[in-house]
Amino acid sequence: MSREHRSLSEVHGTVPIPRGRGRWRRAMAFLGPAYLVSVGYMDPGNWATDIAGGSAFGYKLIWVLLMSNLMALLLQSLSARLGIVRGLDLAQASRHTYPPIVNIPLYVLAEIAIAACDLAEVIGMAIGLHLLFGIPVLWGVLISGLDTLLILFLMNRGMRVMEVFIVSIVTLIGLAFLAEMFIVRPEASAVVRGLLPSALSGEALYIAIGIIGATVMPHNLYLHSSLVQTRDFEPSAAGRREALRFNFMDTAVALNIAFLVNAAILILAAAAFHVNGRFDVAEIDQAHHLLGELFGGLAPMLFAIGLIGAGQSSTITGTLAGQIVMEGYLDLRIRPWLRRLLTRLIAIVPAVVCILWWGDDALGQLLVLSQVVLSLQLGFAVVPLIHFCSDKAHMGEFVIKPWVRVLAWASALIIVVLNARLVGQEVMGWMEGGGAQAFWVKVLVLPVAGAALALLLYIAVKPFIRRERVAEEHLHDAVPALRAPVISPVRRICVTVDFSAVDQRSIDAAIAQGGTEAEYMLVHVTESAAARYAGPWSGDRETQGDARNLERYVEQLHTMGYRAWARSGQGHPVTAIASIVNTSDCDLLVMGAHGHRGLKDVLFGATVDAVRHRVKVPVLIVR
Repeated sequence: MSREHRSLSEVHGTVPIPRGRGRWRRAMAFLGPAYLVSVGYMDPGNWATDIAGGSAFGYKLIWVLLMSNLMALLLQSLSARLGIVRGLDLAQASRHTYPPIVNIPLYVLAEIAIAACDLAEVIGMAIGLHLLFGIPVLWGVLISGLDTLLILFLMNRGMRVMEVFIVSIVTLIGLAFLAEMFIVRPEASAVVRGLLPSALSGEALYIAIGIIGATVMPHNLYLHSSLVQTRDFEPSAAGRREALRFNFMDTAVALNIAFLVNAAILILAAAAFHVNGRFDVAEIDQAHHLLGELFGGLAPMLFAIGLIGAGQSSTITGTLAGQIVMEGYLDLRIRPWLRRLLTRLIAIVPAVVCILWWGDDALGQLLVLSQVVLSLQLGFAVVPLIHFCSDKAHMGEFVIKPWVRVLAWASALIIVVLNARLVGQEVMGWMEGGGAQAFWVKVLVLPVAGAALALLLYIAVKPFIRRERVAEEHLHDAVPALRAPVISPVRRICVTVDFSAVDQRSIDAAIAQGGTEAEYMLVHVTESAAARYAGPWSGDRETQGDARNLERYVEQLHTMGYRAWARSGQGHPVTAIASIVNTSDCDLLVMGAHGHRGLKDVLFGATVDAVRHRVKVPVLIVR
């Protein structure tokens, strides 16, 4: 598979694995991907459900966290297995397995889930900034958009730098809650009893469903199947076995750390609020305020620091998941900074509208809504993942064993049923409100939920009946046979010029392709204000000067014995060049590139890259 078609191609296979070194050093090289995934298991959505469970029921729901963690460990190990064995992330595997009529809805649902997850991170970070520094929540939401620049910086520095940054934040969160435990002093025997399963009913069942829904997140399954491919392991059976073994260790350690953090949040709420008779604490800012009343200034400060860390780290992994989903399902690659900015804007806009329209107090309800949206999408990631890892035709000797398959399907059934129940309860609550709200639920929500259920049943049942289509794998050992090339003479070559030093190299390259047999059309676009407004009727000084310069180029080429003529354009260079080339019967376009990238592309434009997507002929780029 060519690098540009690999998952997260800019960092694919960039982490080297020491060859012939000690087992410990090789194991350390594989550690990292699961830590990026683990931050999704301790995001602000988890905080909200853990606080509600601990304050209402004390330590009784710790076992629900443990069960959720075991499910997550199983599913994340399957996600890593898919990426290591097939060299595809979950979105790519879906694209190569299901027809477009199924993949497009799956893509849309995945994007909605990632936006909902990112919304929770934005809200959590904004609340954390407000609690720690007194920054207005609206400003905090807007500030959260700046971390797109942080993501770009970390990705440009390499995958290892990104992982070190995330592990540092996870460590900060863990230390903050370890200090909280010394402050609130929970009862150890009660914590141990909370690990034993107990009956669930009423509000306890509702909160337990919320804990599971907030723990196992769909974007983490897409993310993990891609991140494991950043390791440059041997693509042999032995290399894959080693990668699977070390990645399982990575997953087990990272997710258990996430479990301990979530358990610490629930224990904190139980020891601080439930024991003191506060059974109704469900909001993050409410918990922060009560910690200050009960234990003084250090406890709420540590709480806010942990919240900011959770929001910041989760937003980074959420935007990476957005890139993976778009590239995997649609095979569409846009600039990474634009993809991440798009993901962040989709999250920021609803938060800003919510604050401006309903005030800061509505953010808690928006946070809950984001978790409901996540719950609705979860089955659409889990079910295909189990099918792919159970497919012996593609997994070969690495297909999951029958007992693992049974556990996976049992976990999927529990997750889907409980999350469907959570969604159903929320919808019924909206219906009971009556009025316009109930009307829109009937008109929009119920039909969408019905269509989603039909899609879920299709992807769950169809592979048992008949395989959709043979996946177009990128791991072929052989390449297609080539026929003898057909050489067509180049009759006319278009050359863009901008009256700079690059022009000489562009014209040299064009003549090297066509010699004296071809004719050369020199193209220049005038971008003055008059040219943009009046087009070909502009007669300003810049337009006239450009025309004279073009004629000088043509005269010099005639003197050298080449056939040449000129075409001028006005206005936007991308549009004008594409229009001239597409209407000039050219066989080749030669363009000079100035070599700027990144921020300079934004400031000065990226003409070459945009033009090559609009013209119908080959493009030769000269540096």
